[in-house]
Amino acid sequence: MRDRLIVGLDVSSRAEAEAVVEELGETVSTYKIGYQLVFSGHGLPMVEELSRAGKRVFLDVKLLDIANTVEKGIEQIARLGAAMVTIHAQGHAMRAAMKAAAGSDLLVLGVTVLTSLDDADLADDGYAFGVADLVRRRAEMAREIGIGGLVASASEARDLRAILGPALALVTPGIRPAGSAAGDQKRVATPAEAIRDGASHLVVARPIVGAADRKAAAEAILAEMAAA
Repeated sequence: MRDRLIVGLDVSSRAEAEAVVEELGETVSTYKIGYQLVFSGHGLPMVEELSRAGKRVFLDVKLLDIANTVEKGIEQIARLGAAMVTIHAQGHAMRAAMKAAAGSDLLVLGVTVLTSLDDADLADDGYAFGVADLVRRRAEMAREIGIGGLVASASEARDLRAILGPALALVTPGIRPAGSAAGDQKRVATPAEAIRDGASHLVVARPIVGAADRKAAAEAILAEMAAA
């Protein structure tokens, strides 16, 4: 389970990020680095540093652009040593990313629908489909393209696992231990629910990073995952 828990370094400075990593020690092997840390100026150097230290880095940048730009970006990310990277699960972006990642160990993950969105949000954005339909359509396209896996809420995990089969990664953010506040997330699940429904990896940030005892919080989540 240690390799299936991804802790989000959703902090604004190198000092804060290093404090989280030091406190968690060997309890956690994989960290997510997203926009907050990247745009502090410290995120990309920390990808290389954490990788050299034996940690795996999930670079959550959700790339979406013309195919050539996505391809060049993924090439650079592979050189940094990141283990996983996110792009939006649109056909041209997935094809470009897979082309760029060929021959490397980089796992490319397509983001289906953000966990902070629901059917009403998609309607406001002009989509003709609700969350379940759009996630399913993007999953079927991802499977045909041969991408490494998907990012989706745990509430869609069971259906997605049936589409993707057992081999592809299924990464679920929006994980909240029982009794935790959902915050800005609209589609959440407990660690046990996500594992039982077929998630391969769980992304947890605030419930661990914001805890008074981060190591104890991570260990409790790992125990719940193992029990499931």
